[in-house]
Amino acid sequence: MAGLSRRRGRGSEDAYWPGFVDALAQLLLVITFLLSVFMVAQFLLAREISGQDSALGQLRAQIAELTQLLALEKAAKEDVEATLVALQDDFATERNKNADLSALLESAGERGDSATLTISGLQTTLDKEKQISSEALARVELLNQQIAAMRRQLQTLNAILSDAEAKNRASEAQIADLGRRLNSALAQRVQELTRYRSEFFGRLRQILSQRSDILVVGDRFVFQAEVLFEKGRAELNAEGEAEIQKLADAVKQLEREIPPDIAWVLRVDGHTDIDPIQSPQFRSNWDLSAARAIAVVNFLIAQGVSPQHLVAAGFGEFQPIDPGSTEEAKSRNRRIELKLTER
Repeated sequence: MAGLSRRRGRGSEDAYWPGFVDALAQLLLVITFLLSVFMVAQFLLAREISGQDSALGQLRAQIAELTQLLALEKAAKEDVEATLVALQDDFATERNKNADLSALLESAGERGDSATLTISGLQTTLDKEKQISSEALARVELLNQQIAAMRRQLQTLNAILSDAEAKNRASEAQIADLGRRLNSALAQRVQELTRYRSEFFGRLRQILSQRSDILVVGDRFVFQAEVLFEKGRAELNAEGEAEIQKLADAVKQLEREIPPDIAWVLRVDGHTDIDPIQSPQFRSNWDLSAARAIAVVNFLIAQGVSPQHLVAAGFGEFQPIDPGSTEEAKSRNRRIELKLTER
């Protein structure tokens, strides 16, 4: 009776502990996935904002250049206006001189040819001054037209800048909405895969519950290498094929249940102990661990499991679960691990 009580107590602990570990593993997976999505969204947002900032910088540079040109044209216009005022003053002076000369001509008609020549010279000077005044007015009119064109161009650039800022705000809103939808979709996929993983491991626990040498460690099923392979070999033995056959049946049922749009794989990891391999067939523990993982994958494929849902990996002696060097520790480290994960 005491033995029966101990077995029941141990069974209760075994029943609760894997569930607790599964819950922790699922929580870590969700947090890791959300952090990854957040980083991707931030990267896309930073790239979009960088492009908009570059366009705004170019527009601001063009506006600054046009503003500088406008200031130069205004200065030129002021110089021309000052010149025009001076010419008008000179024109008025010459007009007064002309009036004086006309009066002098009338009072001194007896001077004859000499006075006529003087009047002719003054008239020529007056015509030249008028021509200079007309050219100055033409230049002022041209400057006014250029200033008006610059103002229209500035108005156009301001409209382009406003439109770019509006598009930038719309892009930021779209990026934020995309991030929210992506987070929601990924969280839903994580929840679905987590649910199927829990159901799959629960089914495997029921199938393999009678084996003490098949353990649950975190989110993985662990087969001791002695269950599947002879020492130093990578061919499944009869007992190992029987156990992997049970696994194949569970995986094929899982393939029928998980929707095709969820990317998942069953990863088969091979591990060895720290003793160097001494075999002409395998040059290192890397080769042995990889060959054993591939042997399990090939057997699953032969039983009808889709190759798209399988991954084989060899870790050699570099991922021990027991850091000791005793024979018991080495036996624990010689293992095949199964993990249902995202592709």
